[in-house]
Amino acid sequence: MTRIIGIDPGSQRTGVGIIDVDASGKLSHVFHGALAVAGEATFPLRLKRIFDELCAIIAAHRPDECGVERVFMARNADSALKLGQARGAAICAVVSQGIAVHEYAATEVKQAVVGSGRGDKTQVQHMIGVLLGLKGPLQADAADALAIAVTHAHTRASLARVGIPRTAWRRR
Repeated sequence: MTRIIGIDPGSQRTGVGIIDVDASGKLSHVFHGALAVAGEATFPLRLKRIFDELCAIIAAHRPDECGVERVFMARNADSALKLGQARGAAICAVVSQGIAVHEYAATEVKQAVVGSGRGDKTQVQHMIGVLLGLKGPLQADAADALAIAVTHAHTRASLARVGIPRTAWRRR
């Protein structure tokens, strides 16, 4: 059994999702949530809260591997920088606990979960609910984080079958 944490970084909300995957590829939901950090007095305190809360979640659930969403180019440079800093805080939290980080583009995640790299958030939320047997609506950031974990589970299984390193894996 491998436990995977997926992280959807954000400067206001960071999604976190944890799944288990067994040797046959069966997925099981463990945990999901969104860290709402927008209420902090300063941006550096938001980053600290992301780091601290992720460290606490990792300590509680002991994941083996991590998938995190890659930064995309935003229209607003300030937003892109803040997103990158939030992503850095999340990655540092994971790496500080000795867990390897694997990065996935948003289109890779949508392709793996929805079947199209252009799927929308509601499709991702619906499919994650179906794949993991979750009832009721999922918060968007938490659903995205679970989708990243599922993408990592599927990618690692495919790479093991094909026998090539992740660095040689290219989606076009």
